[in-house]
Amino acid sequence: GSYGVAVVGHCHPRVVEAVQRQVETLIACHASFYNDARSELLEKLIGIAPKGLDRVFLSNSVAESVECAIKLARKYSGKTEIIAMVGAFHGKTMGALSATWKKKYRAPFMPLVPGFKHVPPNNLEKVKEAITDKTAAVLVEPIRGESGVRVNSDDFLPGLREICDEKDVLLIFDEVQTGFGRTGKVFACEHWNVVPDIMCLAKSVAGGLPMGATFAREDVMAAFKRGEHSSTFSGNPLVCAAASAAIDVLIEEKLPERAATNGNYFKGKLEALAEKHRIVREVRGLGLMLGVEMRFDVYNILLDCMEQGVLVLDAGRNVVRFLPPLVIEKEQIDKVVKALDAAMEKENK
Repeated sequence: GSYGVAVVGHCHPRVVEAVQRQVETLIACHASFYNDARSELLEKLIGIAPKGLDRVFLSNSVAESVECAIKLARKYSGKTEIIAMVGAFHGKTMGALSATWKKKYRAPFMPLVPGFKHVPPNNLEKVKEAITDKTAAVLVEPIRGESGVRVNSDDFLPGLREICDEKDVLLIFDEVQTGFGRTGKVFACEHWNVVPDIMCLAKSVAGGLPMGATFAREDVMAAFKRGEHSSTFSGNPLVCAAASAAIDVLIEEKLPERAATNGNYFKGKLEALAEKHRIVREVRGLGLMLGVEMRFDVYNILLDCMEQGVLVLDAGRNVVRFLPPLVIEKEQIDKVVKALDAAMEKENK
């Protein structure tokens, strides 16, 4: 699934057609000028976004969508502190990296941007304790992908919403990996009926082409004055055309619903493997964002699956992560499970 990018599959005909048509019309257009492809995309993005997030800034990558969110939170609030989670991953540019937890990413580039704190996830009391009169926002992933596909407790996101409202702090959701149908809803926050003030989207939004998008409430986005935050390739018409086509596929082919149905099927198969193999500690995830935690390093499992023609990822040293295209069929899931089963058998010996 190309680290979660290929939600609509690889080279979906609708996306290919849209790109071919656009490349013959207009490839580049700075955001200062109007273009039809961008206008159409913005309308579609707002149409699928959680209610209230009716402004969008377009960029080119995961980290850029997060950088925009951080800058926007600071500009709107006039405050500087950002509270992120232990185990979080938000990107590798300086601001996003400062919100990221893992030492191996942070250490080579110290000192990072000041003002970032990390608190344990699923601990509302620790969040409350960390908030000060300098806190601009709380930044959280609805499901923590890089730290092992860990779903937050059911009270955590609603609790964060209450705390942020009470303390007059912005709530930012990083839906870069969980968004665009991956978890069985268009956005993962819909599972808990929580709407953030700012939301980051990237990876999958343009059908395989690079794009990031930062959503916000109208009053929050209005904090940016002309020229304060911009990008040469923001709203690039070629990528916008691809993204519009990808949204059409997402809705018309009911990909979130398929992710829910096939995700339950896939998870059931993985849980059956867990019953069979004692080397499995836990199966977790939502929709087609799934992780299998082992009792040892999974490197050999990944290599063995690759030799069988199945490409899988890790999420930390002991978790096998699955982020397949949402167009995956049950027969393909069965092939993946068969390869994983065989790889586990070797490790059992």
